[in-house]
Amino acid sequence: MPRPLVVKVTCGAEDPERANQAFTVAAAAVASGAEVSLWLTGEAAWFGVPGRAEAFDLPLATPLAGLRDAVLAGGRLTVCSQCAARRDLAESDLVEGATIAGAAVFTEEILGDGVQALVY
Repeated sequence: MPRPLVVKVTCGAEDPERANQAFTVAAAAVASGAEVSLWLTGEAAWFGVPGRAEAFDLPLATPLAGLRDAVLAGGRLTVCSQCAARRDLAESDLVEGATIAGAAVFTEEILGDGVQALVY
């Protein structure tokens, strides 16, 4: 069994390749059977809102909405609580299955035994 993976993406559409890479790695890890937690922070918080990932376009890349849905199907998708608050987002504004949590939960996840954390 692969070790757990926590991926934190800190950018949105303003840095499309980096944002897409984070989602790609998270979805690939889910497909490999890893326990995956994808955190959306900063401008990436918008990708937790319905329609935002669908509107994202990066040539030659897997559609972001499909990657997000793969993570939701086999892992966890969390939007940073402060980032959500700064954007007036509540859990009811997010795609089904996404949650909002803060630094304490993120820290607990990344300090778990055998966890690999990546930040994009």
